[in-house]
Amino acid sequence: MAPPLTPHKRRRAPPGADVGQTAVKSPVADFPIVGIGCSAGGLEALEEFFSHVPPGCGMAFVIVQHLAPEHVSALPDLLRRHTTMTVVEATDGMLVRAEGVYVIPPDHDLSLFHGKLHLLDPVAPRGLRLPIDFFLRTLAEDRQEHAIGVILSGMGSDGVLGLRAIKEKGGLTLVQEPASAKADSMPRCAIEAGLADIVALPDAMPGRIADTLRHPSQVPPSDPLALADVLNALDKIIILLRERSGNDFSLYKSNTLHRRIERRMAVHQIASIDAYVQLLRENPHELDLLLKELLIGVTSFFRDPEVWESLRTEALPTLLARHPSGKALRAWVPACSTGEEAYSLAMVFKEALALAQPVAHFTLQIYATDLDPDAIDAARKGFYPANIAADVSAERLARHFIPDEGGGYRVAKDIREMVVFAPQNVVSDPPFTKLDILTCRNLLIYFGAALQKKLLPLFYYALNRGGLLVLGSAETVGNFNHLFASLNNKARIFQRLDQALSVNELDFPGKVHNAMSSPPLLAERPENLGQLADQLIQQNFAPAAVLVNGEGDILYISGRTGKYLEPAAGKTNMNIHAMAREGLREALTGVIRKAQKDFLPIRLNGLRVGTNGGTQIVNVTVQAIDKPEPLRGRVLIVFKDMPTPPARRKPSKSIATDTHNALMQELQQTREALQVTHEEMQTTVEELKSSNEELQSTNEELQSTNEEMSTSKEELQSLNEELQTVNAELQSKVENLTWVQNDMANLLNSTEIATVFLDNEMQLRRFTTYATKLFKLIPGDVGRPLSHVVTDLDYPQLKNDALEVLRTLVFQEKEVNTHDGRWYRVRIMPYRTQENVIDGVVITFTDITEIKQLEAELRKRGLQG
Repeated sequence: MAPPLTPHKRRRAPPGADVGQTAVKSPVADFPIVGIGCSAGGLEALEEFFSHVPPGCGMAFVIVQHLAPEHVSALPDLLRRHTTMTVVEATDGMLVRAEGVYVIPPDHDLSLFHGKLHLLDPVAPRGLRLPIDFFLRTLAEDRQEHAIGVILSGMGSDGVLGLRAIKEKGGLTLVQEPASAKADSMPRCAIEAGLADIVALPDAMPGRIADTLRHPSQVPPSDPLALADVLNALDKIIILLRERSGNDFSLYKSNTLHRRIERRMAVHQIASIDAYVQLLRENPHELDLLLKELLIGVTSFFRDPEVWESLRTEALPTLLARHPSGKALRAWVPACSTGEEAYSLAMVFKEALALAQPVAHFTLQIYATDLDPDAIDAARKGFYPANIAADVSAERLARHFIPDEGGGYRVAKDIREMVVFAPQNVVSDPPFTKLDILTCRNLLIYFGAALQKKLLPLFYYALNRGGLLVLGSAETVGNFNHLFASLNNKARIFQRLDQALSVNELDFPGKVHNAMSSPPLLAERPENLGQLADQLIQQNFAPAAVLVNGEGDILYISGRTGKYLEPAAGKTNMNIHAMAREGLREALTGVIRKAQKDFLPIRLNGLRVGTNGGTQIVNVTVQAIDKPEPLRGRVLIVFKDMPTPPARRKPSKSIATDTHNALMQELQQTREALQVTHEEMQTTVEELKSSNEELQSTNEELQSTNEEMSTSKEELQSLNEELQTVNAELQSKVENLTWVQNDMANLLNSTEIATVFLDNEMQLRRFTTYATKLFKLIPGDVGRPLSHVVTDLDYPQLKNDALEVLRTLVFQEKEVNTHDGRWYRVRIMPYRTQENVIDGVVITFTDITEIKQLEAELRKRGLQG
């Protein structure tokens, strides 16, 4: 059930609503409101739906359908036969109540605000109207995650944008099974857009809605142990998603993840998150659906129009003015979804360029990326349904889109060529650089604070000085005000400043971190007791150790290693050979490589390691790791402090002996290090020799390949010349054929003889303009039988005569009249091709009305004479 709307959740009233009432708390229903959209064939689906709504369901239903402006709806009367609930036609300001069904009246748009229905006059009485999208959007805004949208049978794509808005707010969406719909266009469009939580028959939908509403909300438990179990299950889901898609959702906001997972659990009627984890492991398809749920692309053309207007009139002209000599500008749109944002930027840039009218030449190359490959494929096609007219003005539709024959719109070629689409993970993949514009709207709101702190400096690095950063309405630059200046705070448009970026602020994707400072799997979660205990033991009681690779680069640090390692002066270098203190650095030379070869522990005992102003005795163990598999090839170096022998007076001879022994030990270590170094050098020389031989062989292959490519190039040049010649000939033939076609059309029209060409099946192949005076012909009739076309001729045996001519190849000529008194000489001849093949008939109709009238006049005079 939805909580009452508190004052801080008030929203802007829709047009036509009583503005004076927004200052006080409005009554909001605490029951579910279901928005139902339907069109052609929707009556039968509605009857099946309401016949199965259980009594006392506690829900309200609002039906929005496509109606002609002058149509008088009988739907309320028809539905009363199938439900005991109150069914009424909606009126302006009507309060929605439970157990009620409200039907949209004709010639109105319907909206919901604070639990009340408001009627609005449509923008245009005719043409493309999207009443379903309009209502479902207001339903989503008013009811948030408690909104429920249903799409039944209907033509077109109305409802897609409304369901998208409901999905954005975390609501429930249901779509009729297309096979059961009389008109499957609306259900099919919603399903193909990936917006259906449940696809079912109309009679099953009420039960599915009730089951989902009865599903218990997964409130995080207060018990620490139970909370740890939930967080552990959430970690497992993140791991499964990472294995399935290669994408890590651990730094997403926990609330976002939990809400999306809870929605999928409600759809499947699963009460335990552990049971849902089991379902994910057994059903990879559900993993794909959950991934789609997390990647739901909430976007539209020119979303937040004031932002685009500010870009068009202020930000972009300022950017153009910074480059008086012109420039090839670059832009990046991460998380572009199905491309609406990227194409909107291209259109606005074109308009800003026309508005500024710069003397210099400017171009804009837009790189649009997204995590979802299906969304990228849809964006590349550049095809969108007709309902984008709700977001794109008629002027922009005419200028930047091409109407598609199958309905909908296709992005114009000049706009499409400005955008390059590619799949990319903005978190883990390298960013685009040297950018002038970066629009990342409504992405950061899904990320945790740690991820936001990583991305904003990355955006700063990617932008040129003075470049534009555009964020979503609920996003800011946070603590990075020293990197970005606000150009329009309301529109969230920022400009990159020229400030030094510290190494600690910039975190490139793929950068190796000190494992001690890396965040846990979910940075926003509290650590559990076991993890804290393990960390405490490692830090204070276990021996200090480091994990390195074969080159000595430090991958992991355990315990306190400051007594053995210290940062080297200059550029940051996390290599143990650079960080080892005096006495340890020399001893480790060549030991790591030797340990990797032998897989036996190497112990360096009694090393004297320099400290701050003194020395300490340390035993070092170097061990190559064979298992587990992820650590194979790594080397573990363990440090253990040894007690310093107590100082006591020794005779000079004993001191000399100790000194001699220490020097001999150091000399022996040096010899071993030199021996290892010598062996490594020999190995390196052999590898270099082998590499040199491979390079020589590769060079010979490349030379051979180069010769083959040169030969292929000559062949391609020759083939290209031949193709150019053939193309020129074909172009000449096309031009000749065009002129011949023009001549024939003019000739046939100038004779004023109606001519019809039929194929062997008596189907229309071509006709002249004057034929439309005898037959009700339109261009779409080509391919139809001529007998199916209405005619003014009183000639019922025309088809039989044409078939007779086709059979005997003997032409026929008759005089026939029309129903309005005109006379025509009909001549039917076989249609011969240049190969002397009969391929249909040609029928000509010559107007002889004047001749007939003259003959009648002469006969009349003869009789009178």
